[in-house]
Amino acid sequence: MNKYILPKDRHHLDFDEYLKEKLKNPAFKAEFDRQQPEFAVIQAMIEARSKKKITQKNLAEKIGTKQSVISRLESGNANPSLNFLKKFAQALDTTLQIRFVKNS
Repeated sequence: MNKYILPKDRHHLDFDEYLKEKLKNPAFKAEFDRQQPEFAVIQAMIEARSKKKITQKNLAEKIGTKQSVISRLESGNANPSLNFLKKFAQALDTTLQIRFVKNS
């Protein structure tokens, strides 16, 4: 007997649908909005590293830190300093840009 679920037999909730439903809760939405800047930084870091097809370990070596530091940052368990973000951008041969956008 196969103890694994085959991909065709998997049934799961799409994350976007889950988030859409959760955001209907005012308390959840308030906290989500409060943490949005942190989420945006994490997402930008992950996307930048992935786009360059570089591992956390290789990126850490270029920056002069440990892979675990990159992992903690990407999982949201640490907050990077502006100086670290500049090193991160330089290691990926990119430019760090920070913008303030008017609330809608």
